[in-house]
Amino acid sequence: MSQPQVLTAEAVCPYQPGVDERKSAAAAAASDARAKKLSNGGVRVESFALTRKILRSGGTRQAGFMAELVNKATAKGSQPVLFQEGDVHQKQRIATARFFAPRVVTSRYRDLMNSLGDRLMEKLKTQGKADLSDLSLDMAVAVAAEIIGLTDGSLVGMSKRLNSFFTGGLKHKMTRFERMTNFISSQYNLLGFFWLDVKPAIRARRKAPKEDVISHLISQGYSDTEILTECMTYGAAGMVTTREFIVMCAWHLLERDALKAEFVATDEAGRIAILEEILRLEPVVGALYRRAAKDLSFEDNGETIHIPAGTLIDMDIRAANSDPIAAGECPFQLKPERDTKALLGSMSFGDGNHRCPGAAVALQESAIFLEKLLKIPGLHAVKPPNLGWNTLTVGYELRDAIIAVG
Repeated sequence: MSQPQVLTAEAVCPYQPGVDERKSAAAAAASDARAKKLSNGGVRVESFALTRKILRSGGTRQAGFMAELVNKATAKGSQPVLFQEGDVHQKQRIATARFFAPRVVTSRYRDLMNSLGDRLMEKLKTQGKADLSDLSLDMAVAVAAEIIGLTDGSLVGMSKRLNSFFTGGLKHKMTRFERMTNFISSQYNLLGFFWLDVKPAIRARRKAPKEDVISHLISQGYSDTEILTECMTYGAAGMVTTREFIVMCAWHLLERDALKAEFVATDEAGRIAILEEILRLEPVVGALYRRAAKDLSFEDNGETIHIPAGTLIDMDIRAANSDPIAAGECPFQLKPERDTKALLGSMSFGDGNHRCPGAAVALQESAIFLEKLLKIPGLHAVKPPNLGWNTLTVGYELRDAIIAVG
């Protein structure tokens, strides 16, 4: 279980053996960050079925996204919903579900997504050329800001602050000067986000509450610092990851004329099905970490797996999504027509109690943005994006994705 999954391409893809259409595969293979996490004793899980069982088991606690560090820092206060467990987490998820439910997303945010998409497409057509990673960030930030309640500052400024705060991952080997510089930069960006984005929103909603996350947190008695922590969590999940996903989808679609034509011609359900297959192939978050809260035992493919309490569990989302038992033949190829429709993006949004609540938001805004983009006459890629690696999300970062019209 702790060894990398070995797939025989000929066995699971008899027609085009050895074809790997994952654009992020090489960068993922080159990163050694995950091996270091497991160096003090831990297990790696690569099976789709076992990953799902663990995430649904309730016998683990969050250990990724610096959860254990954050939990120590917030031991006396309200922990971010991403890191809560048990009844407290379940109650908070139920209370905030009204902001993320698919029907709410459709009824409350569709007009916003459409107007934002139209504005960004007009900007592209006027300028003639743009960096797709900038356009997608503008879209993701504006939508997430509306849901969270971060609408009382400058969206442009907030985009820059969040971009500088989250981009680049975490280096494992830094000099003392680099560590000091990184710390100062992070604190500066965090303070800027608080005073220029979060604090104005808190003041406004204390006077006039709205139907958004910050208003809900205020009603629950959260302090300003606790609200800041939640905003950081939602900012990373709702803004940064969606931005990367949109660029990755555009990269695939702009290189495949037939798939692009199918995407534009089909209805929204069809477009989302294509996006879910791209997400299966290219998960933005490549690994999920849990700590076993008790001794655990699972059955997987006829084998009993024992995981002692306290063990760090590294669930390889990329491997789980490409598990041929779940994905079917040619798991490294982009095939929206796969028979396994129950996969629905596979483990890319997680599963169980901590499944990403914003899945419907991310898929719908991506579908709307990309439909409008790909319908522009003469749209073409000037250069493919530069692909970097973020060790915090164990995922790709795509920058300088230059597109042009005409």
